[in-house]
Amino acid sequence: MQMKLKRLTTIAALVLISVTVNFLYASAEEKRDMQGWEIGSPYNKLYDVREFEKIRAWVIRVKEVVPMPGMSPATALDVREGSDVFEVQLCPTWYRKPSEIRLKKNARIKLKGVWAEINGKDIFMASKIKKDPDIEILKVRLTKDGTPFWTMTPEQLAMEMKKD
Repeated sequence: MQMKLKRLTTIAALVLISVTVNFLYASAEEKRDMQGWEIGSPYNKLYDVREFEKIRAWVIRVKEVVPMPGMSPATALDVREGSDVFEVQLCPTWYRKPSEIRLKKNARIKLKGVWAEINGKDIFMASKIKKDPDIEILKVRLTKDGTPFWTMTPEQLAMEMKKD
């Protein structure tokens, strides 16, 4: 009986994940403005895994920016690491709006991603954000190669959301 209940619980959890991911993907599909966010775009080509870094920083604010001229808006953070303040670009706003990022001012976070120069300014292109102590906040790219989650199929996205 317990084994049957465990199986049913596991199946229910997988169905819930699948429905949630499909809903998010369908909602994003309706609002999608891929202008500049495509896989081979000049912006996404800036994600160079050879520049990968892990950073601990303090959140200053969550905001909306236009990463490069002609692109649709992005959700971004201003953060402080020691005395340095810099911008962290996350994803298109249609994928995650600034209001959907569960971070408050002065939150301590761990960032994974790469440094890039855009319009003469150093920015950090995030792949993952965790809030201390290791609470996952957001995954937006594959760490290994920078593939953006917003370009994945619902099936690929569901698989990535299951991983740590």
